[in-house]
Amino acid sequence: MSLFKNPWGSSEKVNFKNLFFGVDEKDPDRPKVHENVTLGVSYKFRSKPPQIGKNALLRSNTVIYNDVEIGNDFQTGHGVLVRERTKIGDKVLLGTNTVIEGHCDIGSNISIQSNVYIPKNSLIEDHVFLGPCSCFTNDRYPLRSDQKLEGPIIRNGASIGANSTFLSGIEVGEGAMVAAGAIVTRDVPPYYLAIGAPAKHKPLPKHFKKLNKI
Repeated sequence: MSLFKNPWGSSEKVNFKNLFFGVDEKDPDRPKVHENVTLGVSYKFRSKPPQIGKNALLRSNTVIYNDVEIGNDFQTGHGVLVRERTKIGDKVLLGTNTVIEGHCDIGSNISIQSNVYIPKNSLIEDHVFLGPCSCFTNDRYPLRSDQKLEGPIIRNGASIGANSTFLSGIEVGEGAMVAAGAIVTRDVPPYYLAIGAPAKHKPLPKHFKKLNKI
């Protein structure tokens, strides 16, 4: 069993699994935790340690802030960051080097591949696939105007291709697909394909008009 630094700043070592998940070593649902995992980063006074459900797998150098709620069957790659006030459902994979900047709502049965950036104030519904290096933004005119930060809204069953880029506040409709390398500057309707730079929209072929199986 691994030991981890006390997330509240003390140099005293604490037993990570006992602290967050209880002491039953025979529990088949207890988490599998690699080295150098940091849970409970305090970002403000009286913030609360993260809550993580059963059967988690947390790989090395994962960092999860306080005030995060995560469901069952959660997995991370290496070097994952989840900031404060994020809610994550069941059966969610966060790939290596993925960053979630906090104040996000993420559903269940979601596959987020490596090097994905999800900014503050993002909403991702169920059965969504985010390809590697997809990048979302929440500020349309950085440092030039004082606007509300608006992350993406990714609706149920959407698929996002690798290396795609999104302007702030973009909504991707249910079952829609975004091609690899697309630059998405406007909302994508349900069951449409966004392709190109800037992306153009066209209806999905009939055999693609179904939700992801994740």
